[in-house]
Amino acid sequence: MDFNDTPDEAAYRARARDWLAANVAEHKAIAYADDMAAARAWQARKAAAGYAQITWPKEWGGGGGTPIQSVIFGQEEAKHPVQYGYFTIGLGMCIPTVMAFADDATKQRFVGPALRGEEIWSQLFSEPAGGSDVAAIRTRAVRDGDDWVVNGQKVWTSGAHYSDFGIVLVRTNPDVPKHKGLTMFWLDLRAPGVEIRPIHQMSGGSNFNEVYFTDVRIPDAQRLGAVDAGWKVALVTLMNERLAVGGGGGAGPKEILKLAREVDGADGGKLLHDPAFRQKLADWWVQAEGLRNTRMRTITALSRGQTPGPESSIGKIIAANQLQDIGNSAVEAEDQYGIIADPALAPLRGLFQSATLNAPGLRIAGGTDEILKNIIAERVLGLPGEIRTDKDAAFRDLPA
Repeated sequence: MDFNDTPDEAAYRARARDWLAANVAEHKAIAYADDMAAARAWQARKAAAGYAQITWPKEWGGGGGTPIQSVIFGQEEAKHPVQYGYFTIGLGMCIPTVMAFADDATKQRFVGPALRGEEIWSQLFSEPAGGSDVAAIRTRAVRDGDDWVVNGQKVWTSGAHYSDFGIVLVRTNPDVPKHKGLTMFWLDLRAPGVEIRPIHQMSGGSNFNEVYFTDVRIPDAQRLGAVDAGWKVALVTLMNERLAVGGGGGAGPKEILKLAREVDGADGGKLLHDPAFRQKLADWWVQAEGLRNTRMRTITALSRGQTPGPESSIGKIIAANQLQDIGNSAVEAEDQYGIIADPALAPLRGLFQSATLNAPGLRIAGGTDEILKNIIAERVLGLPGEIRTDKDAAFRDLPA
C-alpha cells in the first residue's frame, strides 16, 4: 500500500480543495427553500465544474477523470457540510445501468438531468418474499403487444417517495430457473398504477418505501437488456451498489473516547478508566485501523489503475457492526440520559442515538452481513459455495 499522493494526485487534490473552498462558501451563502433545493443546487454546481461524476466520460457530462481522482474529491468534499444523499442511488447504481444497457436516445434523455440533480432515481429490487435473494423476485410482467403489464410489490425502496424514475427487476418467465427468467426495465414512478407508501422507521425517518404495481404498463422500449436476461443486468447494478453503499462514518472510536472522558462509569470514576470499557475501546480502535488500511488498499489499487476486488465487502461488514456496537455502548454509558435523542440536548448532538437507530439498516442495505460474508468466503478465501437445491428447478415449482 501507498499512503501518499503521487505528484499528479497531490496537484488534483489541491485544485479540488481550492474549488471546494470557494464554491461551498458561495453555496452556503444562499437561502434555499428546503434541503432538497439546496441539494439540487449543489449537484448542479458540481456538474457544471465536472465534479458530479468524475469518472464518467466528458461527452456524458462527467469529468473524464480516474477513479482515484473521484476518491480524492470525495475525501475533500467530506470535510464540508454539503453531504446530500438524494442522488447516490441514481448516479451510483441506476444511471450506470442505463448507460450500459439502454439505447442512445434513452441515455441522451436521462443521463444529463440525473447528473445535474434535476431528476432522481431509485432502485426497485427487494420484495417481501425475497429478502436478500434478489433472484426470488415474484413481481410479474406479462407481455401485451408492445407493452408489459406489471403486478406485484417491492419493499425497502430507498428514496422512492421523492424519486422521479427507477429501475425495476421483474419476473417475465416462471418456467425456467429463478436466475434465468428475470428482465430489467426503467419506469416512471408517477405512472398510473404505481403506489408508493413510506415506511415509518424507528429512527423517526421514512426513507424506505413499499411500492405497489397494479396493472402498470411499461413499454418494451424501456427494457434494459434482453428479455429473461435481467440477472446479468442486475449484477451490474449490484456491483455498483456495493461500492455506493460502502463503509460507514459518524460515531467511531474517537467520538466514544470523547464521551468516555466526560461521563461516569459504574465505579463512580470516569468511564475512560473502566478496564472493561478500555478493552472494548482498544478492540474498536484496532478494527478502525484495519478498516482504514483495507480502504487504503482499495485506494492504492485505484491509484494504480486496477479494479478493487470483492474484498471491499469487508468494509461494510466491519463499519456497520462497529457503528451499532459503539452506538449501543455509548447510549448505555449515558444511563437514563441515553434515551434523549434531541440533537439540541443529547451529547455530541445525539450522534450515538442516531447510530443505534440507523446502524441496523446499514447492516441490510447493499447486502446483509450474511450475504457479504458469503462473498468474502467464496470469492476472497476460495471456500466452496453454498449448496443450492433450487439451482435447476423452474421458478414456478419452488415453494412460495
